[in-house]
Amino acid sequence: MSDWKRTTKEIPFESLPAELISAINQDIERYNLDPILNNVLICVQTESEKVKKGLFGKAETVRGAAIVTPRWLLWAIQGTKTASVLSAQLINITVQDYAQTPFMKMIPDSGIEVNGMFTNASESVSAFIGLDEGVAGKRFKETVIKAAQDAKK
Repeated sequence: MSDWKRTTKEIPFESLPAELISAINQDIERYNLDPILNNVLICVQTESEKVKKGLFGKAETVRGAAIVTPRWLLWAIQGTKTASVLSAQLINITVQDYAQTPFMKMIPDSGIEVNGMFTNASESVSAFIGLDEGVAGKRFKETVIKAAQDAKK
């Protein structure tokens, strides 16, 4: 069982929380990625609530957004204090359902694992994007995996 309870919903980019929109737009400007959002295939928002465990377990909520275009994957995570944004060209990454990774046995969760070159990295890295198992989470997984495969054709 995961340490996180996740709720994912598909929404238009403009409907994301203002803090996430601002962080994403700053990242787009910083790395000169415009017009990256002109052809969004899917945009989701995920609320992740840490399940309190043990006597001193602390509740925590993390808000995330993930966007896929035919060429890009862009995602943002907002914790209690700051938001961080990552982006990658689909041609430079592999995307896998987290349930199919060896890590699933050690750390149960749901989402995707992304491996490859990110915009802000000088070497290949790995990241996890948490999603729920509902319709929006499954649709996002299918869309991003297919888009990454199509980008390499």
